[in-house]
Amino acid sequence: MIGPLRHLRSQADAAPDLDERDPDFIRERLPGLWLLSSVYFRGDVRGLGNIPDTGPVLLVGNHSGGRTTPDTTVLVSAFSTYFGVERPLFALTRTAPLSWPPPGWLRRFGIVAPTPGAADVALRAGASVLTYPGGDREGQRPSWEAGRIDLGKDTTWVETALRHNVPVAPVVATGGQETALFLGRLGRGSGVSVSLALPWVINVGELAGHVPLPAKLTIEVLHPIDLRERYGADPNPAEVRDDIAAQMQRTLTQMQRARRLPVLG
Repeated sequence: MIGPLRHLRSQADAAPDLDERDPDFIRERLPGLWLLSSVYFRGDVRGLGNIPDTGPVLLVGNHSGGRTTPDTTVLVSAFSTYFGVERPLFALTRTAPLSWPPPGWLRRFGIVAPTPGAADVALRAGASVLTYPGGDREGQRPSWEAGRIDLGKDTTWVETALRHNVPVAPVVATGGQETALFLGRLGRGSGVSVSLALPWVINVGELAGHVPLPAKLTIEVLHPIDLRERYGADPNPAEVRDDIAAQMQRTLTQMQRARRLPVLG
């Protein structure tokens, strides 16, 4: 299996081909995606009107729900319904989901691997980009840490927004960490996560994803930020990252307090 797996990973890590996103394909499948988002996850997406009507924007979100990415499903569905499928949105996600069957489906939805320069290509083309700086580390954090924002130490997304002079719209989601019982890593420093999830019961590494529980997902898009307007002509990327993370943490704390019961919301 090593050969096929390496092939799938190399395909996922290839430079993004923006033409693979297929508006007609998305339009045909949007009703089913809407049912999954609105009925199964009871998705509540707020603040889409905060996103500028035209032009590129960098959506920066906290990530929950492991590699099954229920938060991305709900947000992409809502974005496509609100703005129309013709407005391009590209979501950067890890390579494993891009390799899952049916082949090519996620790419046709605009899901691309977070390779170096992927966001540059999309923003330069006038598209919007959704990125999760916390990646798998944040998405697979223990379920009892669901109320914690962890964007990590990387500042690439800040530098990208500054380079293209595009606004940053923070996106805060809650509920995804209730789609399974995430137990954290196998030992300190390990990159291997463990969770209790259907259908595997014990799921090690999230390599095969999981069938998510029907947890209620709530997502809030905050007002976009012109980085130079807020932080000055030559902002410190680390300070920008930390300030935006703190703003997202305040919002997430409020959203968590509003949840009454796990899964039910």
